[in-house]
Amino acid sequence: MALMPAREREAFDAHWQRILANPACIIRTIDADGEVAGNMLSWVMEGRQVVGYWLGSEFWGRGLATAALAELAEELPMRPLHAWVARSNLGSIRVLEKCGFVKVEEHTEHDERIGRDVELFLYELR
Repeated sequence: MALMPAREREAFDAHWQRILANPACIIRTIDADGEVAGNMLSWVMEGRQVVGYWLGSEFWGRGLATAALAELAEELPMRPLHAWVARSNLGSIRVLEKCGFVKVEEHTEHDERIGRDVELFLYELR
């Protein structure tokens, strides 16, 4: 959500092992002229089909996240699709809105990893 600090390597590897072990998780690589720029994922969370992505900061501002999300949304037959985004993550909010997602919910939760409350928006694509 762009607020999260980077994980230590061991925690990062464990996190990805859990993702890769989930056969229901859809994983796509974001490619920028043959270079890995990031990833796009979709999984079920609390009964909702959600999407999320990570894009290296050196690739921001080039439309890659928007293009990758549009492709993934077209590929996935299920609707609605959902995405959680931090209120302060204006770039991701813009990506979601460009792809037709609309804000349907907001709430605040305490995040132990960063030690503070985070305002979150839930976006939906019908």
